[in-house]
Amino acid sequence: MIKTIPFKIPEAEIFSEELAEEIFEEFDPVNEPSVGPIIVKLSEEMCGDRLDKVISKLIPQFSRSRLQQWITSGHVIVDGIAGRNKMTVLGDEEVIVYPQPAPEDNAYSAEDMVLNVLFEDDSLIVINKPAGLVVHPAAGNWSGTLLNGLLHYCPALSGVPRAGIVHRLDKDTSGLMVVAKTLEAQTDLVRQLQARTVKREYLALVWGKPNLSGTIDLPMARHSRDRIKIAVSESSFAKPALTHFQRIATGILDGKTVSLIECQLETGRTHQIRVHMAHLGFSLVGDILYGKPHLASHFGRQALQARRLGLIHPQHHQECLWQVALAEDFAALIQRAGIPNVV
Repeated sequence: MIKTIPFKIPEAEIFSEELAEEIFEEFDPVNEPSVGPIIVKLSEEMCGDRLDKVISKLIPQFSRSRLQQWITSGHVIVDGIAGRNKMTVLGDEEVIVYPQPAPEDNAYSAEDMVLNVLFEDDSLIVINKPAGLVVHPAAGNWSGTLLNGLLHYCPALSGVPRAGIVHRLDKDTSGLMVVAKTLEAQTDLVRQLQARTVKREYLALVWGKPNLSGTIDLPMARHSRDRIKIAVSESSFAKPALTHFQRIATGILDGKTVSLIECQLETGRTHQIRVHMAHLGFSLVGDILYGKPHLASHFGRQALQARRLGLIHPQHHQECLWQVALAEDFAALIQRAGIPNVV
């Protein structure tokens, strides 16, 4: 279901303060210039050294690890034969190195993919992101991201910082995202995020039965021991995090109580809902990072969806609201728990 209707927007959320700051920085992906084959002649002084060590000294513009990757992939030729990383050189060999692009060099390339576009005009694209889709290229996900798909869907986004992306959803969180098609629209949206006049509501299925409603006001920071995780923290690096939640239904999943809750954020910290609810003892169903191990496997992802998105249109300044039904897998999950589907 998609709606575009007037409504009063409370101060509900800033999606990602860190990302909002980054948007104002100049966006210019760094790509190394294309380089042809590099030919080097080894000297007798190099006799007995390893191939990777030798060429890392002779070709210092590339890291040793990168040169090792090229050796492994057969792109370093020693006297006409493919080299090996542990190969010992005798000196006087001719080595030809064929530089290869790193995965991150193509991080901002256009890729054809199916995007579920719910709304589009000259300023905005509103997308219903499926679970499993990474939003922005990063280590381990240099391609196949939403950003890559956006650049193919709308080539003009190559001229907008981060292809118009102003907020993120976790890879395995489904739901609504807005993308700015112009620099003016992006600047306006970022300012709305900073002013906390953007409204977004999530639905989550959690283990247990929390209070009917509540507010979690607990600062968060990177976990002190596990750098993949975020945690409630009192460290000097912690940033304020404020989550409002309301329990709207309960059910039973595999003999255990579960609750469907609605969440609104006043801050947009990474993993905020997942961390806050887990801290209270009500981890999200399917959350293998923050949930209890023996409960985490009941769903293929964390049961979390961005269901409503509201903002002031950056061009005509009218208040807009979009809403989507639950993703099919999420709807099937709450049905299995005996909870009626939520539109």
